[in-house]
Amino acid sequence: MLQPKAWSLEWGGRTLSIEVGRFALQADASCTVRYGDTVILATVAKSKDVRSGVDYLPLMVDFEERLYAAGKIKGSRFIKREGRPSDEAILAGRLVDRSIRPLFDDRIRHDIQVVLTALSVDGENDAPIVGLIAASTVLSISSIPWGGPIGAVRVGQRADGSFMMNAMASELEADGALDLVVAGTPEKLVMVESGAKEVPEEKMLEAIKWGLDQTQPVTEFINKIAKELGVVKAALPVVADDSQVLEDSAEEQARKAVQAFVQSAADSHIFNSVKVSRKERVAMVDAIKEGAKAYLNEKGIAPETHDIGLKDIKKYVSEEISKRILENGQRLDGRTLDEIRTLDIQVDLVPRVHGSGMFMRGDTQVLSVVTLGAPGDAQTLDSMEEEGTKRYMHHYNDAPFTYGETGPMRGPGRRAIGHGALAERALQPALPAEIDFPYVIRVVSEVMGSNGSSSMASTCGSTLSLMAAGVPIKKPVAGIAMGLASDAKTGAWKVLTDLQDVEDGPGGMDFKITGTREGITAIQMDTKTSGLTWDIVKQTIVQAREARLKILNAMEQVIAAPRAELSPYAPRIETLIIDPSKIGDVIGPGGKTIKKIIEQTGVDIDIEQDGRVLVTSVDAAAMAQAIEIIRQITKEVVAGEIYEGTVVRLEDFGAFVQILPNKDGLVHVSEIKWERVGKPGDILNMGDKVQVKVKEIDNLGRVNLSMKALLPRPEGYVEPTRPAGGFGGGHRGGPGGGHGGPRGGGKFFRKGGDR
Repeated sequence: MLQPKAWSLEWGGRTLSIEVGRFALQADASCTVRYGDTVILATVAKSKDVRSGVDYLPLMVDFEERLYAAGKIKGSRFIKREGRPSDEAILAGRLVDRSIRPLFDDRIRHDIQVVLTALSVDGENDAPIVGLIAASTVLSISSIPWGGPIGAVRVGQRADGSFMMNAMASELEADGALDLVVAGTPEKLVMVESGAKEVPEEKMLEAIKWGLDQTQPVTEFINKIAKELGVVKAALPVVADDSQVLEDSAEEQARKAVQAFVQSAADSHIFNSVKVSRKERVAMVDAIKEGAKAYLNEKGIAPETHDIGLKDIKKYVSEEISKRILENGQRLDGRTLDEIRTLDIQVDLVPRVHGSGMFMRGDTQVLSVVTLGAPGDAQTLDSMEEEGTKRYMHHYNDAPFTYGETGPMRGPGRRAIGHGALAERALQPALPAEIDFPYVIRVVSEVMGSNGSSSMASTCGSTLSLMAAGVPIKKPVAGIAMGLASDAKTGAWKVLTDLQDVEDGPGGMDFKITGTREGITAIQMDTKTSGLTWDIVKQTIVQAREARLKILNAMEQVIAAPRAELSPYAPRIETLIIDPSKIGDVIGPGGKTIKKIIEQTGVDIDIEQDGRVLVTSVDAAAMAQAIEIIRQITKEVVAGEIYEGTVVRLEDFGAFVQILPNKDGLVHVSEIKWERVGKPGDILNMGDKVQVKVKEIDNLGRVNLSMKALLPRPEGYVEPTRPAGGFGGGHRGGPGGGHGGPRGGGKFFRKGGDR
């Protein structure tokens, strides 16, 4: 019999509920967390055996979207079950991972898996925030050693500058100046991620501090639950291999010997020369490793323990580098603490593409390429919480060669998706409005060399490529990654500008900040500490601004503003405004009319519900032809106008002439010539081109035409007497005659198919 327990807390104007004992009872620990009608199931499990041959904490965090949680069925016609995680689910998992990972002892080698499953989402209360609180809870009530709990909150900013805690999705969309997620406690920041519309540094600091203060009720709440459940944490399973390492074991002796050798080699191997390139630093580590092997042999340490002793050699080297930074501000490549590596910035390196830019900082090199497309090229979103379309996409690619290594090529992983999303978020506030620049924009950043913050190089490269492509971005955007050297024992710390490989060791951080000259557009931070103090956060943001301005200055020396003209290889988009009631005429029955235009001209056509028709083509003549056809279809017939039409039907009482693609009019037999005509067929044939004048449009919308009105009136001509009753027979061209009526929806057709 289930015996669940539940607790609740009023937080941010809503009820936060936590329940244990109902679901997933085989896991090491499980709980459900509810906020509004968003419910997340959190589980954690730890393997019984340690993972052999790894030199990192094997933590896995998965955020599992379930479309039923939002009352949705997958849009694909052929696949209805959830498959590969959406980008949104991957980003949510990374958000949680970066928040909880620093609070584990990184010597743990047991597999630990946290799975967050969305059971219900209400579209307003943010599932990733609820998931982060759920992860903090489930780890706190498990027996697994962990340094939490932490809280998490999403901070928005109102128009008056005040902050909103856990703003509803509708509130964030309405105000939208700031979308900030912080995780930690009021004393320490563990993780931060933000998108912003050029928020000044001082305002961002205020928002982060305010957000951290809001986490206190949550951490106290989780602590209360853990205490009531009587949670007892297991002994910390610190291992170096398949067996527990004892203080006096041969394995521990080997490890201590290697650590001592690295410390003694600081002057002779590490700081004996300035090492600017990554290749120099890799060679340095290899040389130290060879020296350590010889040292182990000298000491008579058993050869079978050497691998265990050498496994953490990179960590020991990083510790020595951090120590030297803390002691006298000396960096391995000779830079000062606030100095940026050498920059190399170029544009237009690739022919035929719509725009390209290369940004290189030290060994980190990124080539970004822009492609412009028609509105119909927008990405369709179909995830648990998102639907609609996306007109700006940034994709990030890297490969083993970017690190000078070999490895399998399996497409973008979680890291690549995360880096692409960060650069995308950074540029979003600078993009032109869709009404002003209706193109779909895709930027692909190809990482050519990676050695410290390729995501920030991607941000800079994207700005360069967009300006080179002629995309009228509002302002250039640049980014920089900030690092940290710190000692938990002494409390000493120093912030580093432009972080690179060997500087990202224990006690470090990777604090990425992007923005314009006016303010911040995106932030992403993770740390290898138990959390950053407020002084570190303030120093980082101030120092990052100085670096960002230097990078923007360098970029503007190469290209100062978006080019006035698009690439000759980019498509052009022309916008027509039509009466929305004419949309159905352009589409035609079953899309027949628009398909015919596309097949005839080869253009792309997108129609908006407000009557905007966007025609896209790389062929100016084809575009002009398509536009003229659409104008003719949507043109209003006016009495007195003259048209060249085609005879499409002959009757005894007159001829029907098509004067516009979807509009016919009647030339009564008496209006063909001034002289009497017996039958229209005596004068006209099907398909004849004739000049006609609109005599009138009757109250039923029928168009009456005249041919004789364009001919000279014969001298002495007398108008014949007409019989009562007017024209015989009905004719086409009445209201909606032969035409498909307007169809509902937003965008309609492109390339002949529904969208």
